[in-house]
Amino acid sequence: MTEAPKPRRVLLVSPVFHGYWAAIRDALEARGHTVIVHRYDESTNVLERVQNKLVHDAPGTAPARAARRAITDRAITALHAARAEALLVVKGDLLDARWWQAVADARLPTVLWLYDELERMDYALDLLREIGPIASYSPRDVDALVAEGIAASHVPLGFDSLTGITRRDVDAVTFVGARYPGREQLLRQLADASIPVKAYGREWSRHPWDVIRTRRFSDIGIPTGRDLPRSESYGVMAGSLATLNVHGDGQNGFTMRTFEAPGVAGLQLVDRPDVEMHYEVGKEALVFTSTDELIEHATRARREPRWAASVRDAGRARTLAEHTLMHRVAVVEEQWH
Repeated sequence: MTEAPKPRRVLLVSPVFHGYWAAIRDALEARGHTVIVHRYDESTNVLERVQNKLVHDAPGTAPARAARRAITDRAITALHAARAEALLVVKGDLLDARWWQAVADARLPTVLWLYDELERMDYALDLLREIGPIASYSPRDVDALVAEGIAASHVPLGFDSLTGITRRDVDAVTFVGARYPGREQLLRQLADASIPVKAYGREWSRHPWDVIRTRRFSDIGIPTGRDLPRSESYGVMAGSLATLNVHGDGQNGFTMRTFEAPGVAGLQLVDRPDVEMHYEVGKEALVFTSTDELIEHATRARREPRWAASVRDAGRARTLAEHTLMHRVAVVEEQWH
C-alpha cells in the first residue's frame, strides 16, 4: 500500500447500497482525509422514496426524468456546499448531465468508481470520456473503455477491514444475499446431499413481515434467516462451515463478497475459476464449477476442519495484505491529479 498523500477534503458521492459508503468513508478517513458524504439515492421522506422508485422502475418516462432532475439537484447542492478538494463518485448513474457539468465547472480532481457493468448503467461513452479517470471493477469494461481512448483502470472491490465483527457459529454452508433460482437450486442440492445449509436475506426469510413484503409465500424447505446488517453478515460468514459466493449471469467483476468472506476468515466457495487473479485457488479460496465439486468441498470441510482452517487463514492473510478497501482507496488517490 502506498503512503498516504497530503490529506484532502473529499466529497464522497455514493448510493446507499448496503452501507458501503460508510466503509469507503472510513477507509478515506483512515488515510488521513476529511470526508463529506452525499448519498444521492437516500430517501429521507416520502417524496424522495417515490423519486428513487420512479428512476429505478420507470426509466425514460417523464416522471422518472423529473425524479432524476430532483436527485441531481440535491447532489449539485451538496457539491457547492462541500468546499471539497477532491471528489469520488461511486456509480453515480442516477445523476444527469447537469451534475457532470457542475463537476467540470468546479475543477476538482475526480474519480468515478463503478461496481457494476456498463451495460446495466446509463452512461454514454462521450460522457465517460469527459468525466476523467474511470475506475471499474470489471476488467472487460476497462478494456472496452481503453479501446475507446477513455482513461480507465481496473480497481476491484475490497474488504472493509475497519468494521468490527462478532463471530456467529453456524454449523452450515451459508449464503447471504439475494434469492435467485440458481442460488436456490444450489442450496437445495447441498441439502439433498445431507450438507446443512442456511440462507440469509429478506427474500429468503420466513418472518411474517418479510413474507408479506416480498410476496414469497412458499417455504423452500431449507433453514433461513432475516436480512443481516453488514457487520452481522461478516460474523455469520466467519462462523459458518463454509460460505457461498455465487455471481450473477454476465457479471465480469468480482463482488464485495469475494473479498469479505476470506477477509473475515470464512471458507469461501466461489463459482468462478478466474478468482485466481486475486487468490490462490485451493489454498486461499475454493472454486466449484459443478454441484458435485461444491458438495465435495463442503463434505471435506466437515471431515477435515484443520484443512479448512488452513484455507481460511491463508485467505484472510492474502486479503489483509492486498485486498482491503484501504488498498483500493490508495489506488484512487493516485488518480486524483
